[in-house]
Amino acid sequence: MSIIISQDGKKAQKIDKQEIEKENYLQKYIHENPESIPVYEIEEDKKLLVVAREFRTESGPIDALAVDQDGDIYVVETKLYKNPDKRTVVAQALDYGASLWRHSNFDEFMAKVNNELTSKFNMDFVGKMKDFFSIDDERITLASDSIKRNLQDGNIKFVILMDSVEDRLKDLIVYVNQNSQFDIYAVQMEYYKFEKYEIIIPKLFGVEVKKSVSTNPAVGARKKWDEQGFFIESSARLSAGMLSSLKEIYIFSKSIASNISWGTGASRPSFQVKVDRISNKALYGVNCEGKLSIFQWPNDTKEAEKFREKLKISLNNSLPNWHILEDSDGQSVKIDIEQWAGHLDVFKKAVNESLK
Repeated sequence: MSIIISQDGKKAQKIDKQEIEKENYLQKYIHENPESIPVYEIEEDKKLLVVAREFRTESGPIDALAVDQDGDIYVVETKLYKNPDKRTVVAQALDYGASLWRHSNFDEFMAKVNNELTSKFNMDFVGKMKDFFSIDDERITLASDSIKRNLQDGNIKFVILMDSVEDRLKDLIVYVNQNSQFDIYAVQMEYYKFEKYEIIIPKLFGVEVKKSVSTNPAVGARKKWDEQGFFIESSARLSAGMLSSLKEIYIFSKSIASNISWGTGASRPSFQVKVDRISNKALYGVNCEGKLSIFQWPNDTKEAEKFREKLKISLNNSLPNWHILEDSDGQSVKIDIEQWAGHLDVFKKAVNESLK
């Protein structure tokens, strides 16, 4: 294939496709230019942040490890068409995904990601997520929670990136996507060069199948939740007693909140509680399994700082095992429903007093 370039409709020149000599070029290119991976064809406005090259696993180094702003994890494997190993690249990518699932501790995983990002961009994960995706602390907390769940569940997405994708590989990816819960995509990166300019034309294969599969349409999809959907999910996961406690904390939350916002996770809805006169950020959130997250980062106003300090003192005096605002991840303290359900009156009293 060739492309034609011109200037102001004149001096047209034919530029022929060129061969990429080394796989290292592809790795480096997508690390420097992650927008070149056309995941926007999967979902509008989606893009990937490549957090590491040669990310070490028990099965060997992943060429590129990426995440999106929703906390989905992507294993990206690069291969040149001339590489004799190209026929095994899908199995290789799946092997890396299995290794992440079986052998990755979330804290160790994030420590490695932070080291990679700090080395490359002089930013940690939170700073780079803010810079790249232009999202706030609340969204980053949700993304971090999603990354943790995806590691635990083995919910990994795969991108096979090549300079040329042969028909047999396209057929294999269509077959796997059609008959499994995997999300595997192939990206063909056509390379052209004109004077000092490099031209990359990416083509994505496999997305049409995932959009049309109806056997399990909810897998991997984002969803807009509401109160009704939240409690439908909760009723399927919790006992009657725990569900009653969840409804009680929700009713209390509505009574104090300026706004209840709903998460967009594929299968675990959550709500977050905002009080405008205290902070523009959520004070706490609860998911459909009853996990209470007390956020540490409402500190954008003096009122927010006072709220955090009051809540810390009140809950640590009443419920010292909760360790409020002392959690190691710097994002939130997460408390299972079995822990807080019997102390809900204490929690409500502490929140009310801290809001004064």
